[in-house]
Amino acid sequence: MDYRYLGSTGLLVSRLCYGTLTIGPLQAKLSVEEGSELLKEAFDRGINFLDTAELYNNYDYIKHAVKGRRNKVIISAKSYAYSNETAEASLQKAMREIGTDYIDIFSLHEQESEHTIRGHYEALTYFMRAKEKGYIRTLGISTHTVAAVEAALKYPEIQVLHPIINKAGLGILDGKAEDMLKAIERAAQAGKGIYSMKALGGGNLIHSAKECFDFVLGNQNINAVAVGMQSKAEIINNIAVFEGKEASEEIKNQISSKKRRLMIDFWCTGCGSCSEKCQQKAIIVKNGKAEVNPEKCVLCGYCSAYCPDFCIKII
Repeated sequence: MDYRYLGSTGLLVSRLCYGTLTIGPLQAKLSVEEGSELLKEAFDRGINFLDTAELYNNYDYIKHAVKGRRNKVIISAKSYAYSNETAEASLQKAMREIGTDYIDIFSLHEQESEHTIRGHYEALTYFMRAKEKGYIRTLGISTHTVAAVEAALKYPEIQVLHPIINKAGLGILDGKAEDMLKAIERAAQAGKGIYSMKALGGGNLIHSAKECFDFVLGNQNINAVAVGMQSKAEIINNIAVFEGKEASEEIKNQISSKKRRLMIDFWCTGCGSCSEKCQQKAIIVKNGKAEVNPEKCVLCGYCSAYCPDFCIKII
């Protein structure tokens, strides 16, 4: 496993970060035992970095997985906190439910611009005080926008960035892939740690997975890449890819034979853009939300390019 320092934070992380959203109640809905066993498998194979968030509701998975090896695992957590009270509640919840007395990286979740960072600055100030007391090792933001990456350059206290970037630019709300790459380069030059998300475009680019991973791994400004994994086979395959190796045919066959589905996230506003563009007529808007007919859906993923809120995933 390749390890990199996360910017100037001093945190040495595996290039492959385990994105834990996929194992919890919002996606695969694995049991706590199943999900924690996958995390342990990843740790045993050299992954020492995981990404979670209060929204994911999966802290209990992590608690079971890191027991007995907490000091060997880098945990990045995220919160929508905006005030002293909400920041304190979020941090206390994370530490209590994970069973730890510190969080390595604590970030403001889904920041959009300098305006949203300012709007959440009271929470950020609380996290800065918590860092001084040793409850947090470093601070960051996650984002789907170029504007927020650029805004973070104005805040030295924001040391880690978790931006979306993939070869197709899927999910970037205010620009193209090249725009995000330029912003990431400037942030890396300023000493920010960068670990990216959605290299496979929320599963919509899975048919060109190798090219997608080559795209992010070939960028030296990106210290690590968070990837969601729902099976032992996916863990083994992705580790091989990140190590520049080929997984066995058996592992590849297990992954290719997995039954996948199109998922519409809960924040869908029912705008209808996906339904209008779906040539298979597999998506309809019902009761203000998009719904998928699995009998018609061919998992092409084209609809995701038309979703303004990046609600569509293939899992």
